[in-house]
Amino acid sequence: MRVFALTMEGEVIGPGPYRATKLWNETIKLFRGGMPLRRHWAHFRCYDSSFTGSEAVDYLHELLRHNYNFGPEVTRYQTLQLLRKFLKAHVIEDIKGRHGTEDFEDNSHLYRFPTLSPLKSLPTRPLLKDSSDLPRLIRWDDYEELPQQENVAPIKSAVMTSDLWNKRHSVAIGDVHECKLIRRKEVTPKQVDHIWKSMTIAHLQRVLGLKTLDGVLNPAHVNGKHIVHNVVSVNKTGVVVLENKAEDMPYWVVSAMKCLAKWPNGNESRQPVYPGFERDVLRTVADYFQRLKEPLLTFHLYEVFVNILSLLQEKDVATEALQVSCLLLPPPNRRRLQLLLRLMARVCQNPQLPPLNDTIATRTLMVQMFSHCVLGSADDMDLDELLATKLVTFMMEHHNAIFQVNAKLRRQVEEHLSHLKRAQIKYAGSDTDFSASPAFFKQINRVESEEQKVIGTQTPLQQLLEGLIADEELPLKDKRKRLKQFQKSYPEVYHNRFPTEESKAAVIPEKTRLKPHLMLFNLKKPFQPFQRSWSFRA
Repeated sequence: MRVFALTMEGEVIGPGPYRATKLWNETIKLFRGGMPLRRHWAHFRCYDSSFTGSEAVDYLHELLRHNYNFGPEVTRYQTLQLLRKFLKAHVIEDIKGRHGTEDFEDNSHLYRFPTLSPLKSLPTRPLLKDSSDLPRLIRWDDYEELPQQENVAPIKSAVMTSDLWNKRHSVAIGDVHECKLIRRKEVTPKQVDHIWKSMTIAHLQRVLGLKTLDGVLNPAHVNGKHIVHNVVSVNKTGVVVLENKAEDMPYWVVSAMKCLAKWPNGNESRQPVYPGFERDVLRTVADYFQRLKEPLLTFHLYEVFVNILSLLQEKDVATEALQVSCLLLPPPNRRRLQLLLRLMARVCQNPQLPPLNDTIATRTLMVQMFSHCVLGSADDMDLDELLATKLVTFMMEHHNAIFQVNAKLRRQVEEHLSHLKRAQIKYAGSDTDFSASPAFFKQINRVESEEQKVIGTQTPLQQLLEGLIADEELPLKDKRKRLKQFQKSYPEVYHNRFPTEESKAAVIPEKTRLKPHLMLFNLKKPFQPFQRSWSFRA
């Protein structure tokens, strides 16, 4: 059952586009509706319906900590920063009516609410102009013909009409539409990328519980090659391996991260250790990530990860959503993010590591230092820091599970690719193969059977036989007739399916025969009506 945050009016803030703007407006409403106001004296004057800066920080800090959208990780300093944004946006003003140029202070300075605090208008949802922009799974008609190998005679396409079929078989079972056997073709890397992209986006939409991804994710910003690389090109620990080493982090950054992650045994370069050495190493790592041009989760995927915030109370659902979403990242970003979160978790769990700050706990310090390097919007949303804190905390705690490829998605893609590689029976004017509807049966001649042996499989014949057996609409008499015909045409396949009469009887019941003592008439003689004489007495 999905759990969403409730606004003061009882409105549900669930997954949806531009959620950060909605949260900004709702936070203002909650703050205005609950902040205690009273009379204050300042400079020998009385000010009604006012509050001090410290009172505002106290109240808003508790409000944010107990609001599920933000959580207990919110610090007092972050609350102070948000109130400064409120003052700049004229959500609040000082008692002289000043705002924008003044700086909010956590002290006894007096503030008040203006007559109406401005709310941000929700941006218009960008709709995809054409459904063709959405990825579509490839069909058989999308396949390109494979080039013929040199010095190899081309194999003639096995096309069989109903007339040809009836000529080759003594038992006529009706018209058979034109069909052909489509042999296995190699799926190109481009097609594999497209399938992974299509099925990953569809899986993400289902996990998020959205009817549409309009305003949340533009499929044009998803690269199928990135998804395939993130799934396939990983080392023994599950970290992405980059083909272009120039895209990787500098060696000195990797060394600094190893030093902290394996403290006190991670100083591979044998640098001299001095008091505060570990803090300098942390600053080296932080400087590198804070100078990145774009957050690791990218601007394009900002709305996707903000939507996941509403799922965090359901650990399994949120983990699955993050597993799928992180597959969309460029491989260098995914690698950096995974190594960073793993470093943060190890630092927080290492009791041998000295305190990295005199006043801030290590866990809080790590989240504050790196959260804005992970999640952020191109428009610098006012709640970015609070939302990033919430998301990064969850990802740090569950990073091992998040960076595993979702088993359900992988299985669905592999089954789909396997399906496309199988030989299929194709009918003119139809893009549906028989495996999608096993209820009908069409005969294949002996020539095709031999060709199937050449290409190394009899799976289509076996599937045809199973389709005939499973056909519930076919009369039992006709089914027996076709099975007998199949047995004559393909004895090896038939014997593998029915090695004994008992195995056949378990699937196809034998004909019902009358016992001799119950037979009323001798069927070898013509039927004669029953005669009886009647006598009447005078």
